[in-house]
Amino acid sequence: MSIGAETLGLEGKTALVVGGSSGIGNGIAQLFRSQGAQVRVWGTRASAADYDGEKGSDLTGLEYEQVDVSDPASIDAAGTFPDGLDILVLAQGTVVYRRKEFEIETFRRVIDINLISVMHCCTRFYPSIHAKQGSIIVISSIGAYKSVIGNPGYAASKAGVVGLTRTLGDAWGREGVRVNGIAPGMIATKMTAVTTEHPDRLKAAVESISLGRLGLPEDVANAALYLVSPLASYITGQTIIVDGGRSL
Repeated sequence: MSIGAETLGLEGKTALVVGGSSGIGNGIAQLFRSQGAQVRVWGTRASAADYDGEKGSDLTGLEYEQVDVSDPASIDAAGTFPDGLDILVLAQGTVVYRRKEFEIETFRRVIDINLISVMHCCTRFYPSIHAKQGSIIVISSIGAYKSVIGNPGYAASKAGVVGLTRTLGDAWGREGVRVNGIAPGMIATKMTAVTTEHPDRLKAAVESISLGRLGLPEDVANAALYLVSPLASYITGQTIIVDGGRSL
């Protein structure tokens, strides 16, 4: 296969990015749009205008739909893709600090959003993805592979989606649908602001990264573009670590 601009182009493709209103999901949505895809994103606010001016949120050129993935009925009521769906990106996620995840109700909510809703979205849109022989990307975390002190719900849910990605990649790969994942490290988003906005914590975090810098949403987006491209046509069930070497 020759590698040219057309290899990574997404012209004529339709993509849904769950959690695409900000952060990593937004970075993926905007890169896919720049490559020619028609991109719909899900967010929790009433309209795209509610994100205006917010750092890490750029909804320019994206179709927006309000869906609360913590509510199964909201997922089931979301808009369909009658002509099929080429790409499904599952970038939803939450984390609760100050050891709140040791409380069972908080633990359960984190699992519901980070793991259960991922499976719900996969099964909800599988017929549309299968119709196009498309691809699914699941965003996990390097927290899937190590202890995350203070956040048992986050760690367990992210480990869970790595296992889910492996299993769906095997089961659905046999039916022409590839399922892969990305495990980011310390990416500069509002979810990591508890670290990045405190100089001492930021310094310690950067010192733990081999490449000497925080990751950016576009670093994860580039990996996602590769995974949905023909270059990755023989890859399924895998989760790629994108962390600048932090987990080493």
